[in-house]
Amino acid sequence: MEKENEIVEKLKDFLKENLVNVTIPKKRRIFVYIKKDALEEAMEYFVKDLKFKHLSTITGVDLGEEIEVIYHLSYKGSIMLSARLAVSKKNPNIPTITDLIPGAVLYEREVHDLLGVDFERHPDLSPLMLPEKWPKGVYPLRKEYQLKHLREITSEK
Repeated sequence: MEKENEIVEKLKDFLKENLVNVTIPKKRRIFVYIKKDALEEAMEYFVKDLKFKHLSTITGVDLGEEIEVIYHLSYKGSIMLSARLAVSKKNPNIPTITDLIPGAVLYEREVHDLLGVDFERHPDLSPLMLPEKWPKGVYPLRKEYQLKHLREITSEK
């Protein structure tokens, strides 16, 4: 875990007050929780300076009042860094990272479709996963929508 500890120290030094929490739950895994406003700067640091160049996926979780967005990055296939941040459900806007990692385009569209996170400056947030006639503003992975409710909403269209 020597390399993981070295990376954690670099994260602490760089992120400073923008770091909410960082943990190493097991060998080859780092979880870093950052403030929303630090996303662009942090991602650039992860990719360019720490060499976490491969984006495995972006996931999202409805936490109730907030949505957590998690970027899963790998370092030379050996260490996984999961960068987490929370956005308010009332204003779920964060910047896109497609200018830094072009492969993020589909992952951001998926999180937009299913959880309603708006990625500012994204080149194309058109629906990716949902059917053509899916109602606007209905995000199936949000907790306020139960399966029965989703069936009712989508059968009305």
